[in-house]
Amino acid sequence: MSLAALPSSFSRVAVLLSAVFLAVNAQQTYPATPLASKHFAYPTGIPYQADTDPTLIRGVQSGYNLCNSTTEGDKSLCQTSFLNSLDDFCLWAPPKANSLIADTEGEEVAWCTKPGRGTRLIPPGALQGVQFMKTPDYVQVVGFIDQTFINMVADDSGGELDLRGNPLGGLVYSTAWGGSNDSYTQVIEWHNFMGGNQFCFKACDPAGANAANFCQHVYDRIGCMYNAPNAAQNGTFESCLGENQDFPGVYTENGAVVTYKQPAESLGVISSMPYQPRVPASSSCTPFTSASVFAALGTPTTTAGSVTGSGSNKPSSGASSTKGSGSAATSPSATSTGGAEALGVGIVSSVVGVVFAAVFLS
Repeated sequence: MSLAALPSSFSRVAVLLSAVFLAVNAQQTYPATPLASKHFAYPTGIPYQADTDPTLIRGVQSGYNLCNSTTEGDKSLCQTSFLNSLDDFCLWAPPKANSLIADTEGEEVAWCTKPGRGTRLIPPGALQGVQFMKTPDYVQVVGFIDQTFINMVADDSGGELDLRGNPLGGLVYSTAWGGSNDSYTQVIEWHNFMGGNQFCFKACDPAGANAANFCQHVYDRIGCMYNAPNAAQNGTFESCLGENQDFPGVYTENGAVVTYKQPAESLGVISSMPYQPRVPASSSCTPFTSASVFAALGTPTTTAGSVTGSGSNKPSSGASSTKGSGSAATSPSATSTGGAEALGVGIVSSVVGVVFAAVFLS
């Protein structure tokens, strides 16, 4: 039946819906060159913004990549991040106070442990335990943080940040494979999970044959334990060498290699998992005190439930150091045990009000 044969009112509605569909479809297109295919040398080749295409499906880049001393501070919108060592790394977190990762993942900014690159600085006292590990194919940093210091809601269970527009324009660099502290490699494959007062950030060697496999982006709902299995412990600061993990989502059962398929979010909470990930062996671990590792951030001084520090930017919200009830950082698995379980099991606890960090929203 043609539109001409339909009632005139129906025809007008159909034409209108068709026009709306075409308009939306025209706006929601992917750029001809994805961000992962853009390469910029650091520091000389960094553009003001890495994503400038007006047809980006998720909007336009909210911050900038060309960062220096004039942009550094608690108002910085720098979206150029680094993962180099125990004392030199950044995390992606919201630019505005009291934010949820799920609401702001496209606009997160870099919060770093060292000044000098034009970013925000992680406030002193926020980091409460960190393990840095270098393996043959990637470097990663995992740990415990009072996330209210970096503009996250206290009980936010968090989300995954990765190269696919989270945040838009986000660039990551590392000196792990350059041979010197001044030789930066642009990291194409990476993922950073934030939430439950815990984090994990992995950057995969671009020259490695399996960079995309080690830094998978499809397991956003099962968190650090399954994407970056580790032996980090709250209160411990250490730098280690280690062996590669199994690819996220891949495990061996009864001698057969199995690939886990994450269920759709529409099916509800992931209440159980068919496997426990293998925690890679570590070696040559060097312990540090938090004061010596993050000296550039200043020394925290606790006053009336807040933390300040010299030589560092305070959170733009003046965030409290008090943990929110129901966060993974206050649950037994996050405070009394070490290892992978301390960074979230990837499911929602059956105990009402306790949400583990690994229930990450895309």
